[in-house]
Amino acid sequence: MKEILNFLKELKRNNNREWFAANKETYLSVKRKADILTYALIAKISEFDPEAARLRVEDCTYRIYRDTRFSPDKTPYKTHIGIYINPPKGKKSMRFGYYLHIEPENCMLVAGNIGLPSPVMKAVRQSIFDEIDEYRGIVESAEFRSAFSELGEDPLKTAPKGFPKDWEFIDYLKPRNFCCSRSLKDSDLCRQDFPTYAEPYLRQAKRFIDFFNFTIDDFEETES
Repeated sequence: MKEILNFLKELKRNNNREWFAANKETYLSVKRKADILTYALIAKISEFDPEAARLRVEDCTYRIYRDTRFSPDKTPYKTHIGIYINPPKGKKSMRFGYYLHIEPENCMLVAGNIGLPSPVMKAVRQSIFDEIDEYRGIVESAEFRSAFSELGEDPLKTAPKGFPKDWEFIDYLKPRNFCCSRSLKDSDLCRQDFPTYAEPYLRQAKRFIDFFNFTIDDFEETES
């Protein structure tokens, strides 16, 4: 994993096509190592989430090339590697899944999904509102709190439309991205046994993921 982190450090300093072309062989070696890690994580997650076994490496990984068409940032390459294991349909599904973010000094494990359409967000919030005791039983448990220090991203400043502003647990409905995350040290990622090291956190993530996927599956069935 050190080769991956070192390459990403250099890419951040030299984010241009000329440097990348001169270091293409190093990138291909890095990609192979990232693919091996993805395969190992799929295998580990499959032990407690069997549908993950249906996924291929390419269902869980992303191109390093940035889409700069609508961005003021025209640097051509991503300076991180993302691995998103989202059973059973892969990274493009609206279901919640397991994500590993590899970026020097900013590595993290994440569970959830981002950028969901508004009707899905409404359904997700409604499921928390209707099943608040079950949800709190997951995210307020000592095991979950020890595994994930951050819950929710980019919160609304006020209560989402359609929900009572004075509800005791309104903060649980405010995130625009429903996910939980755990920061990792670079040295954590470099462990030879990283998938095994990550397993207890991934198992805790499954409880969070399952809560939301019940709603996502129900929404997709209703819409089909």
